[in-house]
Amino acid sequence: MTPDLEKADRSKRVPMPERPPQDRRKDWDEVPFGYTAEEARREARRCLFCKKPRCIEGCPVGIDIPGFVKLIADGKFEEAADRILVANALPAVCGRVCPQETQCEIKCVLGKKGDPLAIGHLERFAADWKREQGVFPAQPKPRPSGFKVAVVGSGPAGLTCAGELVRCGHDTTLFEAFHKPGGVLVYGIPEFRLPKSIVQEEVERLRTRGVQIVTSAVVGKLETVDELLAEYDAVFLGVGAGAPMFLDIPGEELLGVYSANEYLTRVNLMRAYDRKQADTPVLRSRHVAVIGGGNVAMDSARTAIRLGAEEVTVLYRRSRTEMPARAAEIHHAEEEGVRLELLTNPMRILGDEHGWVRAIECLRMKLGEPDSSGRRRPVPIPGSECTFEVDSVIVAIGNRPNPIVPSTTPDMQTSEWGTVVADEKTGRTTKSKVWAGGDIVTGAATVISAMGAGQAAARDMDAYLRSPEPRSWAVRACTVPTDGEGA
Repeated sequence: MTPDLEKADRSKRVPMPERPPQDRRKDWDEVPFGYTAEEARREARRCLFCKKPRCIEGCPVGIDIPGFVKLIADGKFEEAADRILVANALPAVCGRVCPQETQCEIKCVLGKKGDPLAIGHLERFAADWKREQGVFPAQPKPRPSGFKVAVVGSGPAGLTCAGELVRCGHDTTLFEAFHKPGGVLVYGIPEFRLPKSIVQEEVERLRTRGVQIVTSAVVGKLETVDELLAEYDAVFLGVGAGAPMFLDIPGEELLGVYSANEYLTRVNLMRAYDRKQADTPVLRSRHVAVIGGGNVAMDSARTAIRLGAEEVTVLYRRSRTEMPARAAEIHHAEEEGVRLELLTNPMRILGDEHGWVRAIECLRMKLGEPDSSGRRRPVPIPGSECTFEVDSVIVAIGNRPNPIVPSTTPDMQTSEWGTVVADEKTGRTTKSKVWAGGDIVTGAATVISAMGAGQAAARDMDAYLRSPEPRSWAVRACTVPTDGEGA
């Protein structure tokens, strides 16, 4: 270790450089610059390399975190990226959007007396370095298994599952309803947080490894699950949770009210940000209200800023402590001019004589006892009504699975929330030869947890397909979905 690193304060992480707010709020370029090689090595050398690393326990896909961090510390960047790729097919994605602070980093021993190791920043560095160097050698082709598998949905669960299956030698076809693969990674997460080029490079790497990708294929409409099973030996469902939730308050039918799903999809996938090239109908608003406190709410608010809104206000019914959004996303939003109105609950949306939004009426709240989510329950304060003048409202309070697949698969059990009942460890559904994972099972959750579900399902699918007859089928448990990330 060099003398300057020996004297460094190990309690403080190396900060990641970022673009200034006054610049980034005007464009769609990525906000953090990423570590330089020296910054990455300096941060990696903070690691204590514990004999029993708890950080791995916090990773849903089981990355060898101390292993790849040690390789970065030693300047072996390609080897570090390869070590991550053993367990994680989308490291450049996870390094940008996964909530490491509540998963692997919260387990870090360094966090007891200072900042935990910046595991996410280091993962991003290794993945970016390998991609920028163009050192992705062709993967050796595994021996064909003779089995054909269909993966429905090309979000994080589907991409991970497909990558694992093709690695096992299975003939794998990935079906995507939209015209571009990537699922929520391309239609839900804005360019300034996750560049589309990175997602497409990950998708292309899967294609070169042998995954066949079919776009504009709405399973449940074009083909049913039963029709797929007539052609394929097994099916994995990773279609996510694309049906938006609403508040069911008066005025949600007014012009200028969007679900966050619709708003972000129009901007991200239909290029509403590029008015010269794409005539996508998204209102250029002056005053925008975003309802919710999760990452999707922050994404929507920051997107509205970039589309030219003069004022963007996030309305959240609990306090900042209870906000489910990542601390970094809240910080970036505030830096860019987004205003937080906390302990504020929308009651109705008001319109003008032409049916357009003109204001939103709210009630101030206070926090009571914790509810089933563990967060303190918001309680209305009588007589605290307040009104905000707005011309657009974006509802970002969570999502539920689209009913298309379950409704056309009547013998596959679903929960009262519309999620597919599946075994927590294997992804097996109640329908033979059908697995499911990600948000379609859990409700709205994280990218990395969906990837973990896709990985686990692929391994169980492989074991099931290769097992001798007769093959048993059992579903042990049902995961209870979340109540929506912005609730």
